[in-house]
Amino acid sequence: QLQACGGGLVQAGGSLRLSCTGSGRPFSTYAIHWFRQAPGKEREFVAVISMSGTVTRYLDSVKGRFTISRDNAKNTVYLQMNSLTPEDTAVYYCAADLKIFTTAPNYWGQGTLVTVSS
Repeated sequence: QLQACGGGLVQAGGSLRLSCTGSGRPFSTYAIHWFRQAPGKEREFVAVISMSGTVTRYLDSVKGRFTISRDNAKNTVYLQMNSLTPEDTAVYYCAADLKIFTTAPNYWGQGTLVTVSS
């Protein structure tokens, strides 16, 4: 089971940190993905981190602004989002899969809404 939190309302240029906490299975055996879905748009990949945290990948438009990290001792993955723009407004979802590179992870948490005002 995955639980995402940390969303909220922030002004453009601001920062937020999302958290994704897992329970029920060995958290460290899963790659954790962040996706987002903006109003009227399709869901898109944002970032992924490997089981050990040594491999990360990002959507091009968030590179240099977002950082994904994990603390397996706390069963938590973080998405630090800096220099936010209104285009980052979306519901953010975390998801888990045994594979790092997949567009359809098997396990999903509920979303957390991020709203960036201009």
